[in-house]
Amino acid sequence: MEALSRLVEGYHDLMDNKSDQRVKDWFLMSSPFPTLAICLTYVFTVKVLGPKLMENRKPFELKRILIFYNLFQVLFSIWLFRESLKSGWFTTYSFRCQPVDYSNSPDAIRTVHGCWWYYFSKFTEFFDTIFFVMRKKFDHVSKLHVIHHGIMPMSVWFGVKFTPGGHSTFFGMLNTFVHIVMYSYYLLAALGPKVQKYLWWKKYLTALQMVQFVLVFLHAFQLLFIDCDYPRAFVWWIGMHAVLFYHLFSDFYKQAYLKKAARREKAKVKVEVDTSKETIDSETKDRMLPLLNGFGNGSALGDVRQRMAGAVASQ
Repeated sequence: MEALSRLVEGYHDLMDNKSDQRVKDWFLMSSPFPTLAICLTYVFTVKVLGPKLMENRKPFELKRILIFYNLFQVLFSIWLFRESLKSGWFTTYSFRCQPVDYSNSPDAIRTVHGCWWYYFSKFTEFFDTIFFVMRKKFDHVSKLHVIHHGIMPMSVWFGVKFTPGGHSTFFGMLNTFVHIVMYSYYLLAALGPKVQKYLWWKKYLTALQMVQFVLVFLHAFQLLFIDCDYPRAFVWWIGMHAVLFYHLFSDFYKQAYLKKAARREKAKVKVEVDTSKETIDSETKDRMLPLLNGFGNGSALGDVRQRMAGAVASQ
């Protein structure tokens, strides 16, 4: 009981005294448990409840909804990227070390709002998976997809609660740029076959996401080697997320592109070997056909019999 009491006291001290007081009364910011509950509900819905409900149903036709949804995500990502630039990236922020501005200045408050809206955007991205389930594209609801979407709201919540600005927003800035490209791809794909034939660059989108995580990893962990007024706990928090997501996306890239390409090449070689074998068999059959026909219609066999009969008669 004493240990539990200390744990509860430590939690309240963390939430009340060590968090950013500017966001304590904002929607979903008072406690991590509502966000955790939403994330767990999402995972249960897309992995258990959704597939069960769709088991005996026809896939939904969502073309128009997908077009508007992806257009919304492109515009939302553009706005979030613009807000990250307005906060100081590529102008006043340092890529080497950027402490969090905890003041109530207009620029600092604008940055905090941008961080909260980025957190909120992680919930809107749940619809990526929900639409997969509604269209019965269950193979798209992969381990990578569910882990990535299921973890992000909880991860970003801690960033908004404790460090809304400064060094940690580098990840958000990069991520919103990648999402502009990603949702633009999805928007074009939703327009139908006439456009889809030009979308040969999907694998490069995955590569762009992997580059993003390498940059986040390097940007975060550089603070372990320099003096910077930025919480070390969040250096590890952001850096280890980058490692996890890089591993997941790398595994997906290998499975989806490298191994698939190797299987296609192997299948191509097998087809070529089988074709060559059929050609050789066909040529051999063509050379044997006259002889087989001879035996078949009795002419060649008759010649043999006549010669044998002539030999017997001469004896």
